[in-house]
Amino acid sequence: MAKYSKKTQDKMELVMHEFKHGELKSGNGSEVKSRKQAIAIGLSEARQTGAKVPKKNS
Repeated sequence: MAKYSKKTQDKMELVMHEFKHGELKSGNGSEVKSRKQAIAIGLSEARQTGAKVPKKNS
């Protein structure tokens, strides 16, 4: 199984904290209500910072 880097884990921890407290916003500014959407946002942000993240499932 592919490994997530420490940088990715830290980013996911921050994003999930925001999600649980209702502070996470999607691209259009609306509040994120889905756990799956929150995970996708976290992984996407980690990819943008150059962290090691396994490939997307198509």
